[in-house]
Amino acid sequence: MSHLKIENITKRYGRHTVLSDVSLEVEKGEFVCILGPSGCGKSTLLRVLAGLENIESGYVIINGKDVTTVPPSKRNFGIVFQSYALFPNMTVLQNVAYGLSGKKLNKGEIAAKVDQAIETVNLGDHKNKYPQQLSGGQQQRVALARAIVIEPDFLLLDEPLSALDAKVRIKLRREIKTLQKKFGITTIMVTHDQDEALSMADRIVVMNNAVIEQVGSPVEIYETPKTAFVADFIGTVNFINSTSAVRPEWVGIGSEGGVPGKVTDIEYRGAFYRLFVDSQHGHLTVDVKADVKNHVNVEYGTDIFINIPNEKIICLEAV
Repeated sequence: MSHLKIENITKRYGRHTVLSDVSLEVEKGEFVCILGPSGCGKSTLLRVLAGLENIESGYVIINGKDVTTVPPSKRNFGIVFQSYALFPNMTVLQNVAYGLSGKKLNKGEIAAKVDQAIETVNLGDHKNKYPQQLSGGQQQRVALARAIVIEPDFLLLDEPLSALDAKVRIKLRREIKTLQKKFGITTIMVTHDQDEALSMADRIVVMNNAVIEQVGSPVEIYETPKTAFVADFIGTVNFINSTSAVRPEWVGIGSEGGVPGKVTDIEYRGAFYRLFVDSQHGHLTVDVKADVKNHVNVEYGTDIFINIPNEKIICLEAV
């Protein structure tokens, strides 16, 4: 039995449908990322799971129990928003303790749980500070501590890292993943960042225009996307025609053999060079290591030959 199941969820704002007959199952302890462009319905879906949105039709089922009409306070989830939503007039300790308000715990039990949560997110030296005295990354850790202190069945994360700069974002996503695995919390995170989803998720749910396009592991989503949208949204892809595609790093180059092409541009990307090549397959993007580029002696305007292994061609569903 799935830990969480949503069945045939439809949600509208007036005449605008934001979720159209959406179904999904999540297993206990999974880290699931809901990925998609702005306006695709991913945040609305998270809010439906939390009980923060009413729906036109469908069901939300937790541990076999229909909770579709159960209020948020009865669903036992912790939630973290992009904006942190901290109380500016409360210290770190007070913000985290607020998550336990309404629980039947004595002061000693609350203090112990709060201290543990704060230590878990490495903020022990900052517990008496106010939010404005903390960095963005530290404020997000406070929000996480407040979410996990209640020992939730689910952790819901709504674009939790998008307001942070790149290096802090990368560091914090590793910390979130480590924390999630340590406690085994079933976690559902909304993001529009493909790198975030690929590096953090056990499974990725790709959404577009109010529906789920594909669900799968990061490897499945990247290497065997089902639709042109998924292939294009996750990473870089070359469309050979309307029903087949190939990733840039899977295209080989040489000075003879294969399909002729001409290099029209080159970008240095650190670990590799990105070549832009005109060929009979159209305008292709090709990623090659420096030693390969130098061996073939590739420069602007160089005539080269490209090879696309048949086993690497992605077959897409026809629209």
